[in-house]
Amino acid sequence: MTANLPQMLSTELKQYLSEHRNDEEAFRAALEVLMSRRNPANRQPYPFDLANPEKEVEAILREKLEQSE
Repeated sequence: MTANLPQMLSTELKQYLSEHRNDEEAFRAALEVLMSRRNPANRQPYPFDLANPEKEVEAILREKLEQSE
């Protein structure tokens, strides 16, 4: 079923993610497809691609919180 991920609708991908949440390889593949469909203006780095995910994600969240205040 992994080969069909790009052809799935977003709702189907979300269902697939729910059904395969314990299968890291399948979950990651589906999540990458789903995330690739996002609006480029709203994109944030994918945590698996970051050099130091914990600190970089924390910095992103702090920036978002400051913007909302």
